[in-house]
Amino acid sequence: MGQAYVPGLKVSERSIVHKERVLPLKGEIKVKKGDAVQAEQVVAATSLPGNVELVNVVNKLAITANELAECMLVKEGEDVSKDQMIAQSKGFFGMFKSSCLSPAAGKVESISSITGQVVIREAPVPVEVHAYVEGVVEEIHQDVGVTVKLQAAHIQGVFGIGGEVVGNICVVSRGIEDELVSREVLDEHKDKIIVGGAFIGSEALKKAVAVGVKGIIVGGIDAKDLRDFLGYDIGVAITGSEEVGLTLIVTEGFGKINMAKKTHDLLSKHNGKKASINGATQIRAGVIRPEIIIPLPKVEESKIKEAEVKKDIGMAPGKLVRIIREPDFGSVVKIKSLPVQLTTLESETKVRVVEVEYPDGATRLVPRANIEIIEL
Repeated sequence: MGQAYVPGLKVSERSIVHKERVLPLKGEIKVKKGDAVQAEQVVAATSLPGNVELVNVVNKLAITANELAECMLVKEGEDVSKDQMIAQSKGFFGMFKSSCLSPAAGKVESISSITGQVVIREAPVPVEVHAYVEGVVEEIHQDVGVTVKLQAAHIQGVFGIGGEVVGNICVVSRGIEDELVSREVLDEHKDKIIVGGAFIGSEALKKAVAVGVKGIIVGGIDAKDLRDFLGYDIGVAITGSEEVGLTLIVTEGFGKINMAKKTHDLLSKHNGKKASINGATQIRAGVIRPEIIIPLPKVEESKIKEAEVKKDIGMAPGKLVRIIREPDFGSVVKIKSLPVQLTTLESETKVRVVEVEYPDGATRLVPRANIEIIEL
């Protein structure tokens, strides 16, 4: 029987998840191996060098570089405040003096008698990395970060915007075909991650931001509504850095598409529980999927399906797949068989296909390039 491997989206009731939490440069690790950590807990911290301000003192004072040293009122290594006088010319007979003020608070890093410039470096910018998920520190990466391990329900989406947030799940739309509308977004949803059905529009998104919703999980969204919400067209680069007031995860794709029943059922099962979500998406090399992680009480790892641990994404009869091209875009179906021979399509091209079975029992042949596996 034919075997093939295609991209897959994880919709797992229980997985072993490993999350690396890494600083942008070396810093201090705040936890030890084996420590239990909460999602909001700081696990590593560092400081980024502050911005540099170049002050052309000789131009401001109308002096030569050789005269700079005797006009300076501060020394290298000295702290200065914004608008503090750092240099003053001698003037004529003590009169008509010119002065130079610091453009920012910081430290005098250098005074050059060659260029006549003074370098002021602003205060370091503190950077903290949070655990993001509730788990146990599995590994320490010296001076740069840690890996947190946990057992969790793990769901990946097709597309998202916004970064990492943590909040309690609140299922608003009870049906996979429901549209999440603005009147359903309530004040009580502040700081929650709300779950819709097939669709959300820009008005509901804006209402959610006004209310203070942390995140939204929904089946589909229209590109026009997304553009209206963001104020610009989304590019092809990685998303996740948008500062729009919430994180959005689209589980199925663009348009009004019913959320997969498996996904909606899993989220409904954990209604009210704490979850970590991240909308970061990259669809080119080094694919990054938006994700939903719901921590679960630990069980023996041997009880977790081997397929989950090995992340097996091979196609096989009985596996669920999502159709990712028209017709039936977004439909979740089951693999019935994997024909080995090439099949001629209406376009007269010969491709490998997969026979899929719909929930109503109907079957049809679909090009293998038109599906993605749902990892259960």
